[in-house]
Amino acid sequence: MTLRLLGIIAAAAIIVLVAVGLWQRGNHPAPRPAFKGQAGQFSHFDPPRPVPPLAFSDQDGRALSLDSFRGKVVLLNLWATWCAPCVREMPALDRLQAALGGQHFDVVALSIDRNGREAVEPFFARHALRHLQVYLDPESAAARALGVSSLPVSLLLGPDGGMLGRIDGAADWDKEEAETLIRFYIDRAGQR
Repeated sequence: MTLRLLGIIAAAAIIVLVAVGLWQRGNHPAPRPAFKGQAGQFSHFDPPRPVPPLAFSDQDGRALSLDSFRGKVVLLNLWATWCAPCVREMPALDRLQAALGGQHFDVVALSIDRNGREAVEPFFARHALRHLQVYLDPESAAARALGVSSLPVSLLLGPDGGMLGRIDGAADWDKEEAETLIRFYIDRAGQR
C-alpha cells in the first residue's frame, strides 16, 4: 500500500468514528440537572406521572384547573401563610416567576389557607410579592388529591400536564440551579 492510500483509509476511519460519536450523542438525552431543596433532592419522573384533576380559584373567585395552564411548564407549589418554610420560600418563587414566567412557564403558588383571599392578599402585600398571582384552594382539595402531608410541596408539570418531578420542602427557587432545572424542561418541551 502506498502512503496516499493509508492516508485515505485513516481519514475515512476518523470520519466514521466522528459520525458514530455524533450519532450516539444525539440518541442520548441530556442529563437532567440536579437540584436540592432544604429538605431533599428534586425527584425527576420518567415517564411523567399523571396528575389528578385539580380545581381551584384565582383571587377574583374564577374557577381554574391545571388545564388552564396547558402548553406551559408549570411549577405548582402548595403552600400556606401559617407554614414557616413556605413563608421563607415565597419571595424566591416570586423572583423565579419574574425571571422565567411568561409564554412557556408559570409558577402556580396554590394557597391552602382556610381563610382564602382574606389571608393571602395581605400576605402578598406584606411580603411585596408582585409577580405571582393569587391562587386559592381553601378546602385543601389539591393537597388531598396529591397525597400531600406537609408543606411546602412543589410539582413540576409539563405542557401536557404530566408530573415531571417533585420536591418536598422549601427550595431556593431563585438560584441558578433552579433556573437551570426549569430551563431544561422548557427547552425539552420546545423540542417536541
